[in-house]
Amino acid sequence: MFKTIEWTSDGVRMIDQTLLPGEEVYRTFGGFREVAEAIRSMVIRGAPAIGVAAAMGVALGIKNSSAQSIPELRKDFETTADVISKTRPTAVNLFWAVKRMRETFDGALAGTGSETEKIARARARLVEEAQRVLAEDIAINEAMGKHGAALLQDSSTVLTHCNAGALATGGYGTALGVIRAAVSEGKKIAVFADETRPFLQGARLTAWELAKDGIPVTVITDNMAGHFMKQSKIQAVIVGADRIASNGDVANKIGTYTVAVVARENQIPFYVAAPLSTIDLNIASGDEIPIEERSPEEVTHWRGIATAPKNVEARHPAFDVTPHRYVTAIITERGIAREPYVQSLRALFP
Repeated sequence: MFKTIEWTSDGVRMIDQTLLPGEEVYRTFGGFREVAEAIRSMVIRGAPAIGVAAAMGVALGIKNSSAQSIPELRKDFETTADVISKTRPTAVNLFWAVKRMRETFDGALAGTGSETEKIARARARLVEEAQRVLAEDIAINEAMGKHGAALLQDSSTVLTHCNAGALATGGYGTALGVIRAAVSEGKKIAVFADETRPFLQGARLTAWELAKDGIPVTVITDNMAGHFMKQSKIQAVIVGADRIASNGDVANKIGTYTVAVVARENQIPFYVAAPLSTIDLNIASGDEIPIEERSPEEVTHWRGIATAPKNVEARHPAFDVTPHRYVTAIITERGIAREPYVQSLRALFP
């Protein structure tokens, strides 16, 4: 099994997702600014994986810091945290991870010992915490898979949008984790993978993962989903999420909202699989979720080749928000939430 991301003595090692499926290349990033650029340029992507990368980026920044005093180390921490935090605005896991690393950093400096001992302890604990974030993410995905597997019927076909598998997480996956868990229980599950324009995460990444696992997968263009739903070729939809508001509104890859509306029209359940770290109880609805706008060239070009006339305008909102009324259930590591989400989501938190 491939590894999406891992901590090494040389830096943070990631599979370069921009090269898949053609090349399986692993790159090591030795500095926090390199990790930040890897997040920004989508070498690594998917909300949980971005959270892991953010934690490792912060740990790397402090590990490599030349600070000899606590004030200098704090300054380096703030610089590192600021650079990491400005990479991508929608995935709340990124900010959750930076906050968690900040708490670890402050806790390490607050303990007993000399200044030198505190600095050494802070560096060591941040590395330990980043590795813990990765291990916890994999365990969370496996727990989520067990909860969600019960929702998928034997001999059914499931539609996915974008990639919410091992590549989007520390390992195993959220939406694909549910599918993997159902298959491991002996259920025969087939998958339709939306190609997911314009970055083709479904065609390039989801199909690549499922083919490696031997799970039957068929790639379709984004505008084919309604056709196959109407023909009763799809029995469920399952997607991941980059941020979920307290009322159950879900931000996910652009095109998810369309899929959810068509699923409702055809009376097909629409499931969202996401860890608790993706749920933002601080916002009331999806209207408050910032939507990242990426370069128009990602719409007008594909790997440097123009696919649209020169000088035409293009837009690329990377995400959209699906209102909670279209969401049948939200699958988490602590169980399954249903309407009213304002109550059921909050009840999942300790």
